[in-house]
Amino acid sequence: MENNLSVFYGLSFLTAALAFAFAVYLYLWVKRQQVQNARIKEISMLIKEGANTFMIREYKILAIFAGAAAALIFLLLPSPIWQGSFTANLSMALSYLAGTILSAIAGKIGILVATLSNARTAQSAQQGLKPAFLVGFRGGAVMGLLVVGCSLLGVAAVLMITGDSSILLGFSFGASSLALFAKAGGGIFTKTADVAADLTGKVELGIDEDDPRNPAVIADNVGDNVGDVAGMGADLFDSNVAAMASALVIAQSLTGGAYANVSMVFCYAILGLLASILGIATAKVGKDGNPTRALNSSTYVTTGIFLALTALATLALPGFSWRIWGASATGLLVGVIIGIATDYFTDDTKPIVGRVARASSSGPAFTVLSGVSYGLISALPAMAGIALSALVAYQLCAPMGQGYAIFGISMAAVGMLSIVGMIISNDAYGPIVDNARGLAEMGGLGEQTIRIADELDSAGNTVKAVTKGFSIGAAGLTVISLLGAFMAEVNVALEAAGKALITGFDIMSPTVFFGILTGAAIPAVFSAMLILGVDRNAQRMVAEIHRQFREIPGLREGKPGARPQYSQCIDIATSGALKELISAGMTAILATVAVGLIGGPLAIGGFLLGNIVSGLLLALFMSNAGGLWDNAKKYIESGNAGGKGSPAHKAAVIGDTVGDPFKDTAGPSINTQITVVSLVASLLSSLFVAFSFFG
Repeated sequence: MENNLSVFYGLSFLTAALAFAFAVYLYLWVKRQQVQNARIKEISMLIKEGANTFMIREYKILAIFAGAAAALIFLLLPSPIWQGSFTANLSMALSYLAGTILSAIAGKIGILVATLSNARTAQSAQQGLKPAFLVGFRGGAVMGLLVVGCSLLGVAAVLMITGDSSILLGFSFGASSLALFAKAGGGIFTKTADVAADLTGKVELGIDEDDPRNPAVIADNVGDNVGDVAGMGADLFDSNVAAMASALVIAQSLTGGAYANVSMVFCYAILGLLASILGIATAKVGKDGNPTRALNSSTYVTTGIFLALTALATLALPGFSWRIWGASATGLLVGVIIGIATDYFTDDTKPIVGRVARASSSGPAFTVLSGVSYGLISALPAMAGIALSALVAYQLCAPMGQGYAIFGISMAAVGMLSIVGMIISNDAYGPIVDNARGLAEMGGLGEQTIRIADELDSAGNTVKAVTKGFSIGAAGLTVISLLGAFMAEVNVALEAAGKALITGFDIMSPTVFFGILTGAAIPAVFSAMLILGVDRNAQRMVAEIHRQFREIPGLREGKPGARPQYSQCIDIATSGALKELISAGMTAILATVAVGLIGGPLAIGGFLLGNIVSGLLLALFMSNAGGLWDNAKKYIESGNAGGKGSPAHKAAVIGDTVGDPFKDTAGPSINTQITVVSLVASLLSSLFVAFSFFG
């Protein structure tokens, strides 16, 4: 079987290389599209420069954090260097750094492609919906292919070199920790600018969303890239790596057929990437087609291809189990169902968005009340879906022997994330067409072009809500399997210490219950810190916008030569985001360490349980409510419930500004926070076994 594993390592590298080659082809195709409009070129360059400035400053801060974390890992993990192996500690530190570097590269590549694609999408919109959709989607697909290719390449390389899946937890922690800070920092930046631009532009002055008179408009477009592209790329890179790492840790801990199980993880990851490549290659929209339907159809096609390919592999390859295939298929199908349920609550062609839009006619209080209510309801299908997929996977694989039930759950997470290449492509499409819509307006490309860009943007918003539901659902299954990985790691330490092994977590135990309550509170505190960061930063930017309208002659009236100082708003968003991003992430990490030192492994088990349940609920609620408010605003702007400038429109804009930090800052950051604390728990399991006050 070890020879078979070598084959799968080789196939992993080959498939990653194929994904990279296809990504380069798509990148060059997008680059060949022409941009004639000088104003669009100028604004696109401003967006690119602003995004790169933020990324450089953010990565400098994160490099210091990563260097300090790598030094601590080298000294302490997997065991203190003065007690253990120098080579093992060095491998853990290097794999951590490799995870951070690949995660950072994923974000940087996303920025490069998105800022290249936005102007070309806007220009193509003059020729119609079909060419504009293709440019936007292919721009997003470059990132999708590269992110998944990097994750497969990194996981295969680390396991091939070290042969120890525990070292993979270091690689995954590197990806997760950078993703946590990148998502938090990018989210604070983008929503600072978005909230400030909306409140001063639409509500106070009654001007359009992307009116070039608004000093925050370039910062808003920069934010789409640093938050929704770079942050999201790092986030999904982390989710994919964490799913594979937890599955491989559990696979290696299983007795009998371990190599077949490890091979199965790699096989399914390889086939998932191949299915995404085929799905991306066949994605298209008709001349007057529906871009939302096209994006969703490509997801369903990719799902079908993956299920067929994995079924053939399970049939053909020795040692592969149909039960494990069933667990993986269950995860993927439940992911699709979660996406459909999310779509129902956030798509402006479905009834819920219309209800919130009509409620807005009675004022912003009713916008917020209805949005919060439907957002809370929307969490049920996804939470039930995650629970059901975990239950089915557990029951399917439990008869295979001890440990296989948890392995089944981890394979359900691998299955749900198997088509992540397509998910990222759809997600990255959103900010590209959002930027294109702004460029079309600022470049004066005409009402017809703006209408096409609006249609593409609306599809991006709807699909973005679906992909966030998908990624949060996958994170839920991943962290359940990471709980299994934590048990596997802590039991090794307990066995070495001659202590009783953990077989489960009794919630009637006061130690476990202490962990549950503390863990449940952390996502709420983490979310509050991020939203308060947006609040403080946006207030500073609103004051700056007011200053410019007051002090720059002719700016409010749009007189020739009156140009806003865009760079001032970009600088406020950048400095504020960098100031806020470390504190929220460190709070979650330090809380995990504190609970472990107080209550030991059992308290940490409870902490992870509480963190998973409350984190998933909050993440789903905030992502869906935010998407619902955003599309209710767009629904009104398209001429419904009073149209632009009506009381309902102003109320919906306020709802959207509440929803912005929900859906793009706190909501999507929570699933990364859950992953980070789960990995911290696993990496420090031996420390918690060796020392705790009440453990």
